[in-house]
Amino acid sequence: MSESAVDVRTPATPRAQPGEALRFDRVTCSFRSNSGAGLYTAVRDASLSVDTGEFVSVVGPTGCGKSTLLNVAAGLLRPTSGTITAFGSSFAGLNRDAAYLFQGESLMPWGRAIDNIAVGLRFHGKSRAEALEIAQDWLDRVGLHSHGALFPHQMSGGMRKRVAIAQALALNPPIILMDEPFSALDIQTRQMMETELLDLWSQDRKSVLFITHDLEEAISLSDRVVVLSAGPGTHPIAEFTIDLPRPREVADIRLSPDFLRLHTAIWGVLKEEVLKGYAQGKR
Repeated sequence: MSESAVDVRTPATPRAQPGEALRFDRVTCSFRSNSGAGLYTAVRDASLSVDTGEFVSVVGPTGCGKSTLLNVAAGLLRPTSGTITAFGSSFAGLNRDAAYLFQGESLMPWGRAIDNIAVGLRFHGKSRAEALEIAQDWLDRVGLHSHGALFPHQMSGGMRKRVAIAQALALNPPIILMDEPFSALDIQTRQMMETELLDLWSQDRKSVLFITHDLEEAISLSDRVVVLSAGPGTHPIAEFTIDLPRPREVADIRLSPDFLRLHTAIWGVLKEEVLKGYAQGKR
């Protein structure tokens, strides 16, 4: 394994690059405190980037502001200061270049699997026939060929997550934003879904910003892992290049010496921030 596999560096303010899909430049997000007196700064001067076709995971202590950054990238939240750009251009409102895969259930309970996949396509102007044709293709690609008529309550957790992934990818967005999409699944289903996600991602290499609490998941999936500080005022404090060979089988790669070396190096940075976050939560 080359030294770059545990290449850690302190992130600097990224400069716009031609192949850059997302760029946060000194982003700060402050909110009115619960007491109504003063502001709570969840994110402070955060700078990071995601290159075109790159899979980047963000890890950090619980409640540090990971999802806040993702909401800024989606255009669901406007930063208090700083800039966010997609492919070099700023955007007002929703980021039209991105699809968002939420942590919780986001399927319409009254819709069949195929209709849940097709709904976004219909909103984007596709005819019903064309939307259903594309939705069926995605059902095939996520291994649910004969399950298109099922409603969410008739599906397992893994099946619902496959439908949600198909729903996002069917729109063919250049950027995918994921907020702990597999956290509610059991470990076996989770590893299977992670491998399936990598298989789908490898077909056209979308730019991915992936939020997770699971360091093993972050290493298994990513080209790069960014570590956030404990909040308030979270910001990137380190990033690691993940120089593990692709394609990857998630369950197997976690047993390799190179994986364990990476895990040790990243946890060495992350552990201190987790302990800080835990101590702050006890106050």
